[in-house]
Amino acid sequence: MNSFISKKSSQTMSHCTQRWTLKRFLFVCATGFYFQLAHAALVDCNLVDQSGWMDAPGGCIVKPLAEQIGAGHGDAFTSGTSGYLIKRDPARAIRRGRQLFNRKTSKAEGQGPRVNHTSSGDIVANRALGAGLADSCSSCHGRPRGSAGFGGAVATRPDSRDAPHLFGLGLVEQLADEMTGKLRAIKERALVKAQQKGRCITRKLRVKGVSFGKIKACPDGTVDTSQVVGVAGDLRIRPFFSQGGTISMREFIVGAFNAEMGMQAWDPVLCAVTEPGATAAVVSPAGFKYDPAKDTFERPPVCDAVSDADGDGVVAEIDPAIIDYIEFYLLNYFKPGLYEQTSYTRLGLRLMERIGCTSCHKRNMTIDSDRRVADVETRYRPEKAIFNGLFAQVSTLFSVVDDGNKYPLLVPDRKPFTVKNFFSDLKRHDLGPAFHERDYDGTRVTHFVTEPLWGVGSTAPYGHDGRSINLDQVIRRHGGEAETSRLAYQNLPGWRRGAIIAFLQTLILFPPDDTASNLNPGNPGTADPQSPSEHGSISLPPLFQIPEEGAE
Repeated sequence: MNSFISKKSSQTMSHCTQRWTLKRFLFVCATGFYFQLAHAALVDCNLVDQSGWMDAPGGCIVKPLAEQIGAGHGDAFTSGTSGYLIKRDPARAIRRGRQLFNRKTSKAEGQGPRVNHTSSGDIVANRALGAGLADSCSSCHGRPRGSAGFGGAVATRPDSRDAPHLFGLGLVEQLADEMTGKLRAIKERALVKAQQKGRCITRKLRVKGVSFGKIKACPDGTVDTSQVVGVAGDLRIRPFFSQGGTISMREFIVGAFNAEMGMQAWDPVLCAVTEPGATAAVVSPAGFKYDPAKDTFERPPVCDAVSDADGDGVVAEIDPAIIDYIEFYLLNYFKPGLYEQTSYTRLGLRLMERIGCTSCHKRNMTIDSDRRVADVETRYRPEKAIFNGLFAQVSTLFSVVDDGNKYPLLVPDRKPFTVKNFFSDLKRHDLGPAFHERDYDGTRVTHFVTEPLWGVGSTAPYGHDGRSINLDQVIRRHGGEAETSRLAYQNLPGWRRGAIIAFLQTLILFPPDDTASNLNPGNPGTADPQSPSEHGSISLPPLFQIPEEGAE
C-alpha cells in the first residue's frame, strides 16, 4: 500500500501579529483579510485542473497533503509539527483538521475496501467487514456542506446505522470524561469510608444531575455494582456510537479511517497506551488523558510507522499528525445552533419538561474545565444575518503565554462552560423493542446512549437506525424506560404536540461556510442571498498566527 502523502508545493499568505485579541481579529476582517472557505468533500488543488476552482462545487485544498502533514506528530517546541501548531497556532490547526476531515483521498493514497486483503473473516469479531466504502470523512459526515455534519447510513450491523452529526463533539467527549471521573471519585471515597467504618456502605452515583444508581463498597476493597444503571460496572461513560462503545474521539477517528475508508493509522498515543506488557499513560495533543491503569482503549490496526511488524500485510498509511489535527478540529468544532424562538416554541419546551422528556434529555450541562480554545454561539438574528437568518458569535477561550519562543503559547483558559440546549444525560437506556437492533451474531442490542437533541431539527430520518420518518413518529416509537413520557405526549391535544415538534425543529445544524459571524459578517446590508460572496462565514484564517505556514 502506498503512504498517505503527496508531493510538496509552496504557498504563502498574509498574516497577523503574534498577540491576538478578538478585537484585533475583527479589525483584520474589516480590513479585508479573508480566505474563502471551501466545501466538502475537498480535492487537492495541486492534483486537479485549478481553472475556476473557486467557483467549482466543493472547491479544493490549497496545501498539498505532504505540507499538511509537515514535520509530523510532535510537541509544542518542534516547529512544523502538529503539536507545535496546536499549541501556538490553534486556529490554523483547527482549519487544517477541517481540510483533512473533508479531504477526498485517492487510490494512490491508500483509499480502498481493504479491511483485509480478502475481505473475509469473522464479522462478529471484525464488524468492519460489513462497513461501506468512503473516500473522505465527509462521505458520511458532510451535510450541511462544509461541516462535520450528518450523512447517510453506515453499515455496522444488519440493521445499519445513521451517521450522526459531529457538531459539538468535543463538548460531548469532555462531559463524558468529567462524569466518569466524578463517578469513580464517588467509588474511591466510598471504599475509604468503608475501611474506616469497618463495614459495607452504599453510595448513590449522581453526577451533573444524572443518577446512575448506586454502589456498595466493602472494607475488603470489593465493590458491588449490581445496582449501577446506565453505565458499565467500570463506571466509564462511553459517549460514541449509539450503544456507547468508544471512549474518545481519537479512537473513533482511527477506527473510522480503518473501517470506513480501508486506511490504517499508526498512532503513538493509542499505541503507547495499548502496548502489551508495557502500557504508558499519555495525554493527546488535544488534551485527552489516556490512562491504561483505569481503562482499556482500542489498539490501532498497526503500531509501526514503516514495517509490517505483525506479518499480516498491514502497514501504516495515515501519519499520526493527521489524527492530531482531526482530533483537535473535532474538539473545537461548533455546537449546533438555535433557530427563531416564539411563544409557541417556548410552550413546546415547557411541555417537554412537564411530560418528562427532559428527565433523560437534560437540557443543559456544565463542563468544569473546558479544553477548547474558542466557542461559537449561533442563533437566529435576521438583522445581522444574510443566509438562513443565522449569525454566529465567536469568542476566544485562551490566554497568551510568552515562553520565549518566536510564537507564544495560546493556552486554553479551562474555565467552566455551560453546554446549553444539549438535551442528553449520556446514560444508556432501554427504550423498548421498537428501538432494539440485531447484531451479526443474532443477539439483540437493547441499550442505547440518550441521543443529544441539539441539531435534531436538521437530521431526519430519526432514530439511531433512521427508521422513523419524522419527529412525531420517533417520539411515538419510545417505549421501555420512556413509556410514561411517550403516553403523556400521545395524550396531549394535537396543537400541544405540535408545539413540542416546533421547538425541536429550532434545534438546527448550519453551514459554516455561509453563516455570517463576527469574524466575517459578509454584507449585512443585502437582503438577497443569491450572492454567495456576500453571505459571510465562520472564517478561521484571520486568526492564524504563523505566516510562514502559508494558506491552507
